[in-house]
Amino acid sequence: MTATSQPDAAFLPADSLPADPLALERQVCFALSIASRSVLTLYRPLLEPMGLTHPQYLVMLALWGQSPLSAKQIGEQLRLDAATLSPLLKRLESAGYLTRGRSQLDERRLDVGLTERGRQLRASAEQIPAAIVQRLGIEITELQSLHAGLSRVIAAVDVATSDRRSGDSD
Repeated sequence: MTATSQPDAAFLPADSLPADPLALERQVCFALSIASRSVLTLYRPLLEPMGLTHPQYLVMLALWGQSPLSAKQIGEQLRLDAATLSPLLKRLESAGYLTRGRSQLDERRLDVGLTERGRQLRASAEQIPAAIVQRLGIEITELQSLHAGLSRVIAAVDVATSDRRSGDSD
């Protein structure tokens, strides 16, 4: 896309696009924001019995995938800065789901690992993806396509922000 070209509004039929490029319904950021908040409301009643918020659930997902991880690795996976991640980890540690401690190999690194209680919580959490799919009422293939599209958006943002950072150092 050139600097003068208009972004595509693929989520609306071309003949229904308003002429105004700043029309709310044309904005990708608006659609992403509403979709994100709406989907997260479906997670809340599923996570509450486990004592988790959605950000805490994401931390647990990272650790169920691999444990232990450094706090830095978790932050990179979840795209969270230390100031946001640290309170999440503290609350999960207080709940008895994880441990935090200095690495024996590098004292500058904070290692985060699951407790037995945190590992056991996975069995309850395994029900969440199917429950979300059911509540959404959208075919799994459509959700997989959406995930692939969002992954492309994330990758494009990574490239754009990387290009901007490298351009700043010129």
